[in-house]
Amino acid sequence: MADPAIGTTCTLEVDHLLKTLGVRRGGVLMVHASLSGTGADPRLVRDALRTALGPAGTLIVPTFTPENSDTSRAYQDVVAGMSEAEVTQYRMSMPPFDPQATACPTMGALAECTWTTRGAVRSAHPQTSLAGLGPQAKTLLRRHPVRSHLGRLSPMAKLYAADAQILLLRVGFEACSALHYAEYLMRPRPPKRAYRCVVEDKGNWITYQDISLDDSDFGAIGAGLPRELLREAVWASKSVVLCRMRDVIDHARAHLPGHRRALA
Repeated sequence: MADPAIGTTCTLEVDHLLKTLGVRRGGVLMVHASLSGTGADPRLVRDALRTALGPAGTLIVPTFTPENSDTSRAYQDVVAGMSEAEVTQYRMSMPPFDPQATACPTMGALAECTWTTRGAVRSAHPQTSLAGLGPQAKTLLRRHPVRSHLGRLSPMAKLYAADAQILLLRVGFEACSALHYAEYLMRPRPPKRAYRCVVEDKGNWITYQDISLDDSDFGAIGAGLPRELLREAVWASKSVVLCRMRDVIDHARAHLPGHRRALA
């Protein structure tokens, strides 16, 4: 059982941290977080975030499910070592994505806690869904077509338009999924590839095309951001960064093409 004293201390620390960084009351905040090793109850962290945002604010978290795809690293790790017959059986038994029921184990405790909270809204994409709490969540997450993971037709575009803030709570820019939106805005655009996942019923695999998403250089892009665009702190021995999504995307959009040409 968690120690209530630890939970209370952590919550007070997060409350102070959010006020110091400048979380915008009444705004939209997208949070990527790792609570591992903090002793913090994700429910209390969720509540601290919602308190900082106020009743008019909206909390958004990524609730990605890469496990629901045979084109993902997560799937490949699971089937490694299986025989062909075992892989076939596993594929046929994989449950379809259900925004009301499918867990997001790779996204962390805060994301899982948020989407399972009463009143939460979750977008419908079977691999890159987002979830939210607050008055704008339904509008922001309403439309999420399968052919647009995190592009112009996805909620990410609406978050950009809403001037959302991004909070990286003990994670680096490597985890900043908003940077994928900059890939859709790049010119020339990245090549497309096929994605496959399970929807509606077991065994109902669909294939669709979208750009080839690549997060391998997000850490470098984050390191190159002008420091005046960031509010930085430390909590539980790891860094915390608050920034505007527009600032991050606009910088990445301008620098990703040249950065990737240099790496090619």
